[in-house]
Amino acid sequence: MHNNIRNVAIIAHVDHGKTTLVDALLRQTQTQLNKDLVGTDLIMDSNELEKERGITMCSKNASVNWDPSTRSINTQSLTEQSQSSKASGSVTKINIIDTPGHADFGGEVERVLKMADGALLLVDAKEGPMPQTRFVLKHALEMGLKIIVVINKIDKPDARIDHVISKTFDLFLELGADEETAYFPIIYASGKQGLAGLEADINKMTDITPIFEAIMNFIPSPSGDPTKPLQMLVTTISGDNFKGRIATGRVYNGIIRAGQEVVHINREGQSKKYRLTSLMTFEGLGRVDVKEVTAGDIVAISGISDITIGETIADPQNALALPVLNIEEPTVKMTFAVNTSPFAGQEGEFKTSRQIRERLYKELETDVALRVEDGTSGDWIVSGRGELHLAILIERLRREGYEFQVSRPQVIEKQIEGKTFTPYERLLIEAPEEYSGVIMQKLGERHAVLQDMQSENGSVFLEFTISTKELFGYRSEFIADTRGLGIISSNFLEYRQDNGVATKRDRGSLVVHETGVTKLYGLIGVQDRGILFIGPAVSVYKGQIIGQNSRPGDMSVNVCKEKQQSNMRSKGEGVSEHFNAPKIMGLEEALEYIDDTELVEVTPKSIRIRKLDLNGTR
Repeated sequence: MHNNIRNVAIIAHVDHGKTTLVDALLRQTQTQLNKDLVGTDLIMDSNELEKERGITMCSKNASVNWDPSTRSINTQSLTEQSQSSKASGSVTKINIIDTPGHADFGGEVERVLKMADGALLLVDAKEGPMPQTRFVLKHALEMGLKIIVVINKIDKPDARIDHVISKTFDLFLELGADEETAYFPIIYASGKQGLAGLEADINKMTDITPIFEAIMNFIPSPSGDPTKPLQMLVTTISGDNFKGRIATGRVYNGIIRAGQEVVHINREGQSKKYRLTSLMTFEGLGRVDVKEVTAGDIVAISGISDITIGETIADPQNALALPVLNIEEPTVKMTFAVNTSPFAGQEGEFKTSRQIRERLYKELETDVALRVEDGTSGDWIVSGRGELHLAILIERLRREGYEFQVSRPQVIEKQIEGKTFTPYERLLIEAPEEYSGVIMQKLGERHAVLQDMQSENGSVFLEFTISTKELFGYRSEFIADTRGLGIISSNFLEYRQDNGVATKRDRGSLVVHETGVTKLYGLIGVQDRGILFIGPAVSVYKGQIIGQNSRPGDMSVNVCKEKQQSNMRSKGEGVSEHFNAPKIMGLEEALEYIDDTELVEVTPKSIRIRKLDLNGTR
């Protein structure tokens, strides 16, 4: 049975084309799609936020069936094939695991790699290896996975394939790959066009078949012994309205059967017996009920109400626990609290302390990289892998109807032998050469250390190491400085001794003087003082921040002031007045902007920035 299964993870840096390639694999196997997915792009990015942002945040499972004997795609499901086909082993089930590409969702990648025996490492034919490429490849090599390198997007006009292959080879050596692993097989592909080949000539490609052939030739079949006692490691948790809590993972040893009695071994080593209420495997994009699953396959089960990620399902007669999944610690924390602004309770459905606390602790069941603890003032300290990790959590909560307020992100520091250690990041930047001066200047002010600098075809490639706390707020500056033409990415490097300095915002805020509704007349009078965040006819309260001051220090402004009416008018009065378009602050921009004296008020309808003390500018 093992020869009939391949478990393959698809790993890469964000936006290098993982999900697009998986789409091509699914479509060219004529996988049965849900009717609302037919004709859509990126069918694996299923939730609303993933579609909006174009990035994968949660790992997904899918499976296709491949017939290597005929070198063709088998469109029948395993359950539809005849017994003779199954017995001959002509059809191979390929379990595909699509992983997140952003470093902040690295916890997702670390655990789902446990289900795989090999990986397709996608590398952009122009950008080459990026920080997250290093992160996911490091973990894949540590787990001993067989790596197939896919040079994707070769149809780009500025693709530099030889350079990218050389850089990828250097990365393998740098991460300590042995000789066999370092001489990796290479497939050239254009995921968007659904083409792949052994040569970098897109005109010679006909379909995605070479990807399947490479998987069959280089990815080993799963290890594990069906005759041993049952052992299954849970790597993903999801919910179902009818089946309840569904645990997904790989069967390492033994056979698991529908309705059988199993032992659940939790993280503390405590054992408890349960009876499975359903047993499912993946077929296409969905799950199908089966009677039994043998070692090596990926399975989803229900019937265990308190199971969490990283725990073991074992045989009742011989319960042996698998090693618990260890996930890297979070590096950034924020304080969540009940909304205390004058507008509190007006826009949110869930706003009480009990409701917010329940929802935050529920998130721990599915996100192993998250930490939540009760604060000292009725608030909660939420820790994650980065700003984006926490920002996505906040965005999900507000879309579910929650209302709350959050503090500025802060790094999680460690005390070792009386010394303070703070997280540092590896920062990679690619930008047009004319912007290199302003980039170096801004990062120099943030005490970043330049590690490498290369110039090629009018673009400059820079590598820095920088303290995480000094990187806060730079991304929006970078986008403005490079006119949106630069690429910036970073990932956690290590903890280093704190240098005792931190970059502070050099300009203050424009703070509302009184509660009311903004008027165009008042805004025009204030706009020369700095950059405004809101326009006219917006309800505001005293202590709310409506802009950034052009000078250090906060300034109290009256934006609710109306023009006094009189019966005297002169011809052309007011014609020359102009109101500049405000800079609308989204959630991530607001989190980057605030300092320690400010908060972000989050509701389903609004994102507001306010002072911690509403009665004073400080």
